[in-house]
This record gives sequence, C-alpha cells and structure tokens, in this order.
Amino acid sequence: MIDPPRMERSSLILQNHMKKIYLVSLGCPRNLVDSEVLQGLLEERGFTVAADAGDGIDAAIVNTCGFIQDAKQESVDMILRLAALKKEGRIKKLVVSGCLSQRYPKELMEEIKEIDGIFGTSDFIRIPGLLDAVLAGEKIEQISSAPGFLYDHSSKRAFLTPPHYAYVKIQEGCPNRCSYCVIPDLRGRLRSRTVDSILREAGNIKAERAVKELILIGQDITSFGIERSGRSELADLLKKIGPVMKNGWVRLLYTHPARFTDELIDVIRDTGNICRYVDLPVQHVNDGILRDMNRCHNRDDITGLIRRLRRRVKGVALRTSIIVGFPGETDAQFEELLDFLREIKFERLGAFMYSREEGTRAAGFSGQIPQKVKRDRFDEVMRLQQEISRENNLKLLGKTMKVLIDERLDTDPGQFSGRTYMDAPEVDGTVFVRGEDLRTG
Repeated sequence: MIDPPRMERSSLILQNHMKKIYLVSLGCPRNLVDSEVLQGLLEERGFTVAADAGDGIDAAIVNTCGFIQDAKQESVDMILRLAALKKEGRIKKLVVSGCLSQRYPKELMEEIKEIDGIFGTSDFIRIPGLLDAVLAGEKIEQISSAPGFLYDHSSKRAFLTPPHYAYVKIQEGCPNRCSYCVIPDLRGRLRSRTVDSILREAGNIKAERAVKELILIGQDITSFGIERSGRSELADLLKKIGPVMKNGWVRLLYTHPARFTDELIDVIRDTGNICRYVDLPVQHVNDGILRDMNRCHNRDDITGLIRRLRRRVKGVALRTSIIVGFPGETDAQFEELLDFLREIKFERLGAFMYSREEGTRAAGFSGQIPQKVKRDRFDEVMRLQQEISRENNLKLLGKTMKVLIDERLDTDPGQFSGRTYMDAPEVDGTVFVRGEDLRTG
C-alpha cells in the first residue's frame, strides 16, 4: 500500500478531513469484509465516509461482484446509477473496485467514461493512498494480474454489520477448479491466514463489539491451510476458537463436501458453541454432471457424508446450494436431482440457474440449456423446497429454541426478528418474537 512519509501524516489527515466518500458494497460477505477493511483505511487517512450519496460527495466507491450474470448486472447498474449522479454534479469522482473490475477493467473504463479509478480484488487497499490523485483529476487503473492480498488481525476494519455479529475471512482465493466458476481467476490462489492471526482478530472483535455470533467465511473453508500443510486445518482452528467465543455462536459458511472430514464432524458435535449448521453446497447429485463440474465427489460421497452428519450431530441443520441447467443436463438427470432433494429434505436450500461465464471450461461445453428450461427447472426446485421447508418447520411447533435477536420491527414495537442456530444472516430464514424486555443482540 502506498503510504505518505510519517512527517506528512497529520497534515494529510487535516487535508482529507472534509472530503466525503460514499462506499457501496455488493455481493457476498467475503466482499463485505473487503469493504470493511477499505473503509477502515479511508477513515484512518482522515476521509469521512458518508451514509448516503447525497450532494457534496467527493468520491463514490463501489465494491463490485462479478461472479455470475445477475451479480454482474447488479454491479453495472450501480456503477451507472453513480455515473448519473456524477453527471448531475452530486458526486465529483467515481471509483470501481472488486471482482467486476478485476475481470473487465478495460471494458469498464472504455464504456463508462465517468469512471475515474478502477482497482482489482487485491488492489482496493491502494485506494486511500491514491484517492487524492483521483480527486486531482488523474485517471488510475490498478489491477494485479495475480491477486495476492490477505488481510490479518492488524488490519483496521470499520464494521458494516450490526454490532452483535461479525464475519471473519479466514482465507482468500480458491484451490478448486470447478468448471463453471471464475473465482480462482478473480481472487487468485488459495492463501490461508495463520490460526494465531484469526484467534487474535476474534478476541479483538469479542472485546470491542461484544458480538454474539462470529461467522467464519471463505470460498471453501474446508481447504483452510492445505497449501502449507497438505491437510485441512479447519478442525484445529475450531478447537481453539470455540473458547474465544464463550457464550456466543461460531458459524461456518461454505464447506466443500469433498474435504469434510470425520474429525470436523466430531469437532462440531463436541464444541457446544459451534452452530450445528453445515453449509454444504453439493451443486448437483448426478455423477455425470458432478464429473463435468469437476466437483471431486459423487452421489455416494454426498449421501454418505449427510448420513454421518445426521447420525453423529444431533439436530444438525443442513444448508445446500444447487445449480440447475448445467450444460448437458437431461430431463432424467434433473429428475434425479429432484428425487434426491425429496429424499434428503435439506433444512435450507438455495438454487441458481447455470450462468455461462466466459473463461470457464463449462462455457465451451456442448448442450447449453435454453434460458426458459433453466427458469422452469429453477421454479420447480423452489416449489419443491417450499413444501420441504413447511414440512421441516411444522416439526418445530411446540419446541423452545434459543434465538439471537437481530432487530426491533418498526411496524410493531413489541415484535422483534431474529435467527436460530439454523439461520445465517441474509441467506436464511427469520424468526419473529414478541416480547417486552428484549433487545438487539
């Protein structure tokens, strides 16, 4: 990161004090952590981060997502919205960072002339040091061809989540080469943080924010540490982080079925404050489709793992994600997927229509599925999951459950919304609670 000489530090902060920045974060929680690090760096340099894009914004920064078509469109729409505000004179400069800019830097700069600076997934940390140059009229493009940044416990973060929960990114990049996915190209090779760094950050967060839920995230957290030790170190980490979060929850997001070990199952079972919630994206269940996806597991592997989880971890809630309309998916293969969902009855499920992403192997596969067929299959999966969810929820009637209160409802001061251990923020369900002496967190 470019940093001014020490003697100029105080004058720089005074110079930046009145400069207002508007920051938009799009996409997944991993991107949100990057935005928190960026905002922390901006504030450290004396910039004021505004809550909205009202008049008098010196620079608007949008941290984009570029994973699939819908995410790309959302990012482009936001850039265009901010570009319109720049034309109106309400913001002076427009900066773009994140996955979309890592993927299409030249196209964005050429097609959206209002963009003044563009930064990649590892280069966003350079924005605070280069923002004065952007504000002075310089056009800047900073895109590392091989992303390599990895934040740690010493990185200043300005948390954008409510005070009672926080995300901790334990790794960056991805070692998997799923044929449909661009993440390894956008985020680079796998880089795992040290266990000590994660524990120190968790302790700092717990002390400073009194969080009740710590959510460990990464593209595939079961691959944590394999680049240095040849084995998953996730179970080792969990044994140590459980005590740090005493009287609070630890939640795991994004675990790959191919690396989910029996040791990890035992740690989840034996550590009281690790949520018995397993996010296990299977993507499909037909062996041929899984092979073409390069998922490194088959149907028997998946069903065997699910049986072990449900047998050994009482009350475990399984969340999965699936892709419909992958190239070559036949009606029979789709019916096999539906039968599997009826059999397993996942407590939580997200479905995606296959997105043909340039640069991936699957983009060149024959048998691309028409959009209407993908939409019909998506709708059928969601209808089925609604039935399964209702069936699962009816089993909870009459039970008492611990709920983490997220907020008081504006429409009814006596009613609150919250989550059980079975529900991650943003992606899962909500529990409505009526009470008088409740408070957020």
